[in-house]
Order: sequence, then structure tokens, then C-alpha cells
Amino acid sequence: MELSNLKPAKGSTHKVKRIGRGQGSGHGGTSTRGHKGAKSRSGYSKKVGFEGGQMPIQRRLPKFGFKNPFRKEYKGINIGLIDEVAKNMGLTVITKEVLVEAGLVSRNQLYKVLGSGELTTKVEVHANAFSGTAIKAIESLQGNVVKL
Repeated sequence: MELSNLKPAKGSTHKVKRIGRGQGSGHGGTSTRGHKGAKSRSGYSKKVGFEGGQMPIQRRLPKFGFKNPFRKEYKGINIGLIDEVAKNMGLTVITKEVLVEAGLVSRNQLYKVLGSGELTTKVEVHANAFSGTAIKAIESLQGNVVKL
């Protein structure tokens, strides 16, 4: 075997369909576009969602629901995480700066303290919002809840 007699495997290559190169090619005349209509002409591009004149599905289906433009998105932080942070850093006051430093929230993110997990130390927690169970858990250990 030498470089001069190498061939690709049988069936692995195909002839390129050369369109618009005359009648002898078998793809002349209409150049595989058929007769008349928008698709046969140059510059044609179908609009997104166009269904051939039929009423498009996005106009047939009913609209429903409501998107509140004033919705506030909170990041949930569990009591268990706050307890962990308080123990690791040796703190009794958990503020936003502490949580940012711990990598739990970003600087401009609102966060809500949730009641999942167990709190074992007395802490004062500063947050944008609290769940009812979180407030009970913090105050049961004589801790403080401060809403920002």
C-alpha cells in the first residue's frame, strides 16, 4: 500500500449536487426549487412562526397568567447555613456583609432567611425577609431578628 493508491472506504463519499449548472447536470432549469411560489425566488426567507397563511399557533392559543412587574426575587438562606457561618467565623451578629464574605449572597441580592436546618447558637440576624419558622427558631434561643 502506498499513498498513490489510497482510496476512501466504499460508500463513505458522495457526489456533490451541483445546482444550476445547465440541463445536462440534471439540476438545471428550476435548480431543484420547483415551479413558482415564494420559495422558488431568490431572497426568500420564511418569517419565524409562519405557517403558510394558516393562523399561527402563537395566535391560536389563548393567553393567560400574569407577570408582576414589581415582583421581588429573594435568595433563600436556611437557618442551618447561618448557624454554620456563625460557628466558623465565631460571630453573634450575621449581617449582609458577612454572608457576602461567606459567598452565600451577592452584594446587590435580596435574601430571605428560611427555617430549614437547626440553630444551636444565639445570633442576631439582619435580612430583607424572614419566614415564620425562622423567626421562631432565632427567638427561641433569645436571638434577634432585624429586617433591612
